[in-house]
Amino acid sequence: REYLNIYYRTDPEALRRMVPEPLTVTNPIVRFEIMRMPDVTGLGDYTETGQLIAVEHEGEAGEFNLAMYVDSVPAISSGREYSAYPKKGGSPSLYVDSDTLVGTLDYGTLRVATATMGYKHHAMNLDEARAEICSPAFMVKTVPNYDGTPRICELVRTQVTNATIKSAFTGPARLELFAHAIAPLADLPVLEVVGASHILTDLTLNPVEPVYDYLAA
Repeated sequence: REYLNIYYRTDPEALRRMVPEPLTVTNPIVRFEIMRMPDVTGLGDYTETGQLIAVEHEGEAGEFNLAMYVDSVPAISSGREYSAYPKKGGSPSLYVDSDTLVGTLDYGTLRVATATMGYKHHAMNLDEARAEICSPAFMVKTVPNYDGTPRICELVRTQVTNATIKSAFTGPARLELFAHAIAPLADLPVLEVVGASHILTDLTLNPVEPVYDYLAA
C-alpha cells in the first residue's frame, strides 16, 4: 500500500455527533487518507480514500473508521459485507505532480476532496510510521433482518500487526474538502492541518472482532 495521510483538527461537536458510544472523542483530530493498493490478494489493483476519527475505547487509543470511498466493486463488497469497512463507490486518485504528492476524491462528476503534500521533503522515523499503520481501528457492523429490523449491530475492532515499512516521509500539507450531500466529508471541516505522512508498506489485514453489541446493550 501507498498511503497519503493528512491529519487535521476539526469541530469537536461535529465529531461527537458522528462517533458512536462507547467510543469517546478525546482529541478533535481526523485523518484523511488515500491508499493506492496496486497488488491486493484476490482483489487486484484499486484506490481507496476515507476519514478516520481519533477515539478511545476502554482506555485504548485508536481510530473510528467513518467512511471509505473505493473505485472497485469487489473491494467494496468484500470489505463491507464480509467484514465491517464502511465502503461505497467513488473515484480516488494518488499521484505525483512535479514536487507535490496529490490525492483527490471525486464523487460522480464532482470533486469533493483535494490533498497535497510536499513530495519526500523529510524522512520519517520508521517506528512512528509503523505506529500510524498499526493503530487499532473501530467500525460499526450492521446486518438487517429480512423485514429491515437490525439483526446484527456491533462495534468491532481490528488492527494491523504485520506491516513492513518500506519508506516514510513527512512534509508540508494542505487539504480542501467540498460540500456534497451524498459524500459529506466537509461536515468535518478542516480548521488546521496538524501533520502529514507518505508511507509505503506491505501489510496483512487481520479479521475484525466484536467488542460491543448494541442490540444486547
